[in-house]
Amino acid sequence: MSPARSYRYYDLVMAGFVTVLVSSNVIGPAKVVEVDLPLLGALTFGAGAAFFPVSYVFGDILTEVYGYARARKVIWAGFAGLAFASFMAAVVVALPPAPFWQHQGAYEIAFGNTPRIVAASMFAYFCGEFVNSYVLARMKVLTAGRWLWTRTIGSTIAGEAVDSALFYPLAFWGSGIIPDEKLPLVMTAQFFFKVGVEVVLTPVTYRIVAFLKRAEEEDHYDRRTNFNPFTLRT
Repeated sequence: MSPARSYRYYDLVMAGFVTVLVSSNVIGPAKVVEVDLPLLGALTFGAGAAFFPVSYVFGDILTEVYGYARARKVIWAGFAGLAFASFMAAVVVALPPAPFWQHQGAYEIAFGNTPRIVAASMFAYFCGEFVNSYVLARMKVLTAGRWLWTRTIGSTIAGEAVDSALFYPLAFWGSGIIPDEKLPLVMTAQFFFKVGVEVVLTPVTYRIVAFLKRAEEEDHYDRRTNFNPFTLRT
């Protein structure tokens, strides 16, 4: 058996993916933002949505350059990082505050996500990221590696659609946090916003992919890949 290849930048891309994922899910959700856009009017979204799509950019880069199997390891690393961050936030919020510390209420607002929201976020992330990686890998083979923009944007549309369709109903339906009749509007707005971020960042994705393919001497095609998300074999 030939030894596994080593790559110069794979670990850095993985670190970037996990950092963006955990930060957008831990720092962002506590704040709801509303911005007025020309023609579209007021757009309301969780602050984390401004950065979460960047994790899909990293996912696209990983799958395009290194292949689905190596992207799968990174998705699992992100899942583990998100699980630990959620566990740590719950423990820290639950620890009794010192009598002189007066900020427990603010801390609970910022980091005290309910178990339902945390579970919905992790499940939606898991499904959405694997759909994104799978669609990109399959499209790369079908297009013979041409038209990168079609698969980065196409895979993001599929992945973000799954993520949004799962997260919002699972996290908020019947909770009273977001009125049930507003959920479709919020889901649709965030979906288009996230896909829009991917479109805007397409030139950046092209440059990074081209650099990594040259530097790593790798341009993987998933022709015989096992797409089972529950194995870590490459």
